[in-house]
Amino acid sequence: MSGTSLDGVDGVLARIDEGGCATLGHAYLPFPAGLKQALLALNTPGSNELHEAATAAQGLAVVYAHLVQRLCEACDVLPDEVTAIGAHGQTVRHRPELGYTIQLNQPALLAELSGIDVVADFRSRDVAAGGQGAPLVPAFHQSVFARPDRTVVVINIGGMSNVSILRPGASPLGFDCGPGNALLDAWCELHTGQPFDANGGWGAAGSVHEDWLLDALQDPYFTLPPPKSTGRDLFNDRWLTHWLASHGHTDGPQADPQLARDVQATLCELSARAITQAIHEHAPEALDAVVCGGGALNHDLMRRIREQLPGVQVSSSDDWGMPVMQVEAAAFAWLAWAHVNRHPGNVPEATGARGPRVLGALYPAR
Repeated sequence: MSGTSLDGVDGVLARIDEGGCATLGHAYLPFPAGLKQALLALNTPGSNELHEAATAAQGLAVVYAHLVQRLCEACDVLPDEVTAIGAHGQTVRHRPELGYTIQLNQPALLAELSGIDVVADFRSRDVAAGGQGAPLVPAFHQSVFARPDRTVVVINIGGMSNVSILRPGASPLGFDCGPGNALLDAWCELHTGQPFDANGGWGAAGSVHEDWLLDALQDPYFTLPPPKSTGRDLFNDRWLTHWLASHGHTDGPQADPQLARDVQATLCELSARAITQAIHEHAPEALDAVVCGGGALNHDLMRRIREQLPGVQVSSSDDWGMPVMQVEAAAFAWLAWAHVNRHPGNVPEATGARGPRVLGALYPAR
């Protein structure tokens, strides 16, 4: 899995059956600097896009193949023992309202390099059926985190944030809340040179500007009813620049250091508020919130979520048996298993599709 945070690739080796999913190993590879910049550039229109997209997809497949090799070697598993690779690809456009979503990938090359069948392009089938193509993780979350006696909410915080609402005896619901780490990471890198705010410590030294926050929450996305999904098409550097300029803050890295921390604190509060407002509105009876993804490692963000969900036990997915950086990769391994076994992978109540669909396309290794 390589998500909207654009920090690199997480992979898991998972054993999956009708009874559940157990991760046997985990590996991570950062993106080479040039590939990260190419992928970031492809999130916005530019020149020579077809060539740039094709070469970036090839580079991505090579990173995926290296990660698969590392996982197999670490777990002492031969490629022939692996049923399939679930490879999500890198989202560079997500426009379900126009009938398409694009995840860069070169699954044929990945199959060739790894010697393992590849299942890819998971989102397009749901979009073809009138869905958002996202989120695709609620069915997996239900298989791992659901409880028979209470409502559980799973909060995944990557570049964007999304929630899965797991009610006893009901189909799971899910949708994107808004920005997760994407704006935080962009602002942190601009002002500190670091790709992310480790543990949320830099932003925690700032103060929230309530007027800035309320203005950010006026974005129409936050009041759209589910099903809904978003990405860097909306919450990106342009959104951040416009928001800051509307409050007279246009300086770059030479800006007042304390003011820069205040912006980071306000962006962190925005991510927390978008998540918790979604839960208050759509799952007020929830007793447990399970947090996964890179945002679970941001102590300041976790503190804000806990403060805004009184009466809810907020914990990381580590406490539920699956490390925070393995959950989303495991979800796409599960979706590959579902494809191989001809099980629907989407939840129409979450994506808005016309019905259950088997997701993905198979690229045989031989």
